[in-house]
Amino acid sequence: MSDTSNNSSNGGIGFVGVLTILFIALKLMKYIDWSWWWVLSPIWISFLIVISVLVCIGMGWLSWQVWCFYRNERKEKKQKGGKG
Repeated sequence: MSDTSNNSSNGGIGFVGVLTILFIALKLMKYIDWSWWWVLSPIWISFLIVISVLVCIGMGWLSWQVWCFYRNERKEKKQKGGKG
């Protein structure tokens, strides 16, 4: 059996890459008069979206950990006969 069944290919450069290349080409051909910040905006906006999602996931995970900790503390307190 050959290893050709395990080959996989990437899907290409994606929407953000195509949009960035398009904006750069339009800027260099002087069809648009945007600042380079806006020409490269597909890259940094997608980066900010990824960072925002990761921060939200991290905050959700941290909230879950804190909730579990306090839930366990209340259980242990009730088992020892204290008020919770």
